[in-house]
Amino acid sequence: MPWIDTVPYAQSTGKLRALYDRVKGPGDTVDNIMMMHSLRPHTMEAHMAVYKYTLHHAANTVPKWFLEVLGVWVSSLNSCAYCVDHHFAGLQRLLGDAARGDAIKAAIVARDPGAAPLRRAEQLAMEYARVLTLTPAAVTEADVTALRDAGYSDGEILEINQVTAYFAYANRTVLGLGCSTDGDILGLSPNDSANPDDWSHR
Repeated sequence: MPWIDTVPYAQSTGKLRALYDRVKGPGDTVDNIMMMHSLRPHTMEAHMAVYKYTLHHAANTVPKWFLEVLGVWVSSLNSCAYCVDHHFAGLQRLLGDAARGDAIKAAIVARDPGAAPLRRAEQLAMEYARVLTLTPAAVTEADVTALRDAGYSDGEILEINQVTAYFAYANRTVLGLGCSTDGDILGLSPNDSANPDDWSHR
């Protein structure tokens, strides 16, 4: 049970029901992280918009599966099992290579991006995300320059930054309110990247 009251789908009305209908998955399921916002639906709307537009927008050019790697990485650094479980399931679905996904997760658990079966540029992005997550004031221009030198455009560096920042927010929402995966369907996400207003989970 979460540490604050939440409103289940069947008891929702008005704006909350409308938002639940936008984000729900099969069988009218609503991820618990979204349900945590049920007493203040306007914060759910803001949360979902940031989530959709940082991870699941057609204008992104960093591969979505790697953005999910960053999500699992940041969540692991923050000891947020909820987001690790959800986004690792999403990563495996997008990657389509369970053995490689398992090897990436093993490197994440070991806190060793260099051991992950990833390009050096991707490992550098994970190192940037580590510093930004654990000691944000220690990030320097040299860290951004290293990403640029590795082949990322400035727009892609912004994507990496925003995904890292989003998960800091999501992890603290979960950890600060006692959110669990009980009843959730792991790995669902708003995958219609071509439509930024489609928030449905499937």
